[in-house]
Amino acid sequence: MGKLRDSVDARALRFAVGFPLMLAAAFVVCAFLIRSDLPDPLAVRWDQGGAADFAPFAAVVGVGAAMIVLIGWAVLVQAVPLSRPAVMRRIMMGAGLSMSLFVTTVLAAVLVGQLGLADARESRVDVAVLAMGSGAALGLGFVMGFVFKADERWSTDDDRAMREALQREVDPELARDSLSLWVHARSSVFVMLGIATLLPAALLTIAVPWLAAVLVALALFAAAFLFARIRVDRSGLRVFAAGFVRVMDVPAAAIDAATPKEVRAADYGGLGYRSQGTTTALLVSSGPAVVVDRSDGRKLTVSGGSAATADNVAQALSRVAARARRGGETAEL
Repeated sequence: MGKLRDSVDARALRFAVGFPLMLAAAFVVCAFLIRSDLPDPLAVRWDQGGAADFAPFAAVVGVGAAMIVLIGWAVLVQAVPLSRPAVMRRIMMGAGLSMSLFVTTVLAAVLVGQLGLADARESRVDVAVLAMGSGAALGLGFVMGFVFKADERWSTDDDRAMREALQREVDPELARDSLSLWVHARSSVFVMLGIATLLPAALLTIAVPWLAAVLVALALFAAAFLFARIRVDRSGLRVFAAGFVRVMDVPAAAIDAATPKEVRAADYGGLGYRSQGTTTALLVSSGPAVVVDRSDGRKLTVSGGSAATADNVAQALSRVAARARRGGETAEL
């Protein structure tokens, strides 16, 4: 329960739940006030010839009130979670207010258009009520979107950020030992991949559409795995193919050495992820890379982007490995 309270805006939740209910109650009360001046049954759908479908008064009022409540809840509740951006919460609060008022306006126009009639077949939707009510709903929604104060609340993300800030304050070297970077293949590789797959796919679109779709999917899949994300911190090295598939995870204590080096992808079997014997590589291009020697005899190679970034990654890995070894020696003593 505590986690739920920390993740939602209580004031926005109260409004999101209460406003549609109060609006629906007001609609029901007003409908019963004019009940004696309405025909029975009421018209609920019109075509070119006039009223086409009819329903009892109780059904129209009951379904209408339920629509006001359910549509209002469906939109307004989107402004309640604190995890969402403040701008989005403001937009959803304004949109929820407008939608609730618009549904009520349509229902009111249906009822007012049948006032004083003995037979609902002669009725029409009151255009004046619909136009004025819709304008008011839109205007009030804009006002609500601007005046709603989506307060920033303290969350678990803020707790984590504060812990990290305190750690950096206590240990200034922490920032030097942590880095994250993306590496990717050269633009010429993507151009060649597009020529080899997208051009044939365009030619096949008319004859075999499904085969063209398969080629496009394969091209996107191959292009994604020509990107890699490298993360270094005091826990060690982690490498993610396509940015999210973890293919390397080396604890800091298992690193013997890390050195920058110029490599050729052909020497490792080509671009992408490769594993042969004791050698594992993730290369998105030939050129600067980082070679990591593990304490178990395995060797890892990952593209480093430029010579400068490869050197930074190697130095950071050397520092965290040395720190991990010193920590292990201290623990043994």
